[in-house]
Order: sequence, then C-alpha cells, then structure tokens
Amino acid sequence: MTKTYDRAYFDKWYRHPAHAVGSPAELRRKVAMAVAQAEYYLGRPLRNVLDVGCGEGTWRAPLRALRPGLDYRGLDASEYAVARYGRSRNIGLARFGQLEHLRFDTRFDLIVCSDVLHYLKPAEVRAGLIGVAEMVEGVAFLEVFTSRDGVDGDLEGFHLRSPDWYLRAFAAAGLLPCGSHCYLAPRLGRRIAALELARRPA
Repeated sequence: MTKTYDRAYFDKWYRHPAHAVGSPAELRRKVAMAVAQAEYYLGRPLRNVLDVGCGEGTWRAPLRALRPGLDYRGLDASEYAVARYGRSRNIGLARFGQLEHLRFDTRFDLIVCSDVLHYLKPAEVRAGLIGVAEMVEGVAFLEVFTSRDGVDGDLEGFHLRSPDWYLRAFAAAGLLPCGSHCYLAPRLGRRIAALELARRPA
C-alpha cells in the first residue's frame, strides 16, 4: 500500500497522546536552536525560511514568534496539507527530490527538512540535496535518524542507513556539518574555523 499523508496521519503522529513523539515545547527549543545557528553564521537576523517536507507547517508559528517579519515558505508532498493549509501557511506541493530543479527568486537564510530524509530512497535524497546546497544562504537544518539511533514513531517506509551514508551524501552536495543536525551553506566554508565543523571520531 502507498503511504498516505492525510488528516488521519497527522492526527495520529502529531496530536494523539499515544503516538505523538514530540511536544510543542520541544519544537520551540529546536526552532530556537536552528534560528540561533543560522543567525550566528550569517551575522544578522533571519529573513526567510524554506521548510521542505513541512507537513502542516508546524515550524511556521514558532519561527514567526521569534522573528515576526520572517518570510516562511513550506513545501510538502501531502495533497491534504496543501489543500488545508497552503494558502494560510504558504505551503506548496512538491517532493524533496524536486529541489534538484525547483528554484525560487531568492536564496534562503535557513532551510529546514525535519524528519523526512530517512523515508526517502537514496536517489531522491541525493537529488534534493543539490537544490538545498544551491539555495541555502546560511544553515540547513536536516534532522535525520540513522541505524545508530533509537527511533520512535512512524516506522513505515523508514530506511535504516548509517550516519556515514548521510554524511557522505551531505558532503557530496557541499554541505558542511556544524552539529545538531545543522549544515552550513557551501559558500560559508571559507569563513569558519576548523573546529567549528563537526566530525565523527575515526
């Protein structure tokens, strides 16, 4: 069966107390961390965000609570999410892999892709990362879980890949790891100190 990201899916995994794995407080902390990382490396306040695989756009409210004038743009493959929230939360219909060719009239200070990549096939991950690297101005927050992690929540279609698999894919796209699921835009590489980059022990 094809997995369907409809209202029942979001109700189960994001709102039902027996299944939801995150909390609003945890999300606020995560958003604050990503904003702080991006602003530190950009050296200025955040102006815009692209949220890929955004679902119902749950990052939008905490982002705009921190930066009220911020321009938020979401993308998701769920027809339900786009039909329900597309206009009010600025969410368009697109899959991660389409970022290989999809471009906008600006680059983004922060690109978010949270809890998505481990559900995608390798070719789509690699294709989408091309667009992420080309469109990110500051930091990409790429939250992904691997074969080394204890994973809760939706396991249907989950791909158990090693941390090194993702690090190689991110490096091939030119993204530079700076810790806590954050990756610097390739254009920032000449401005950072060596030990700002996160490396796994040999």
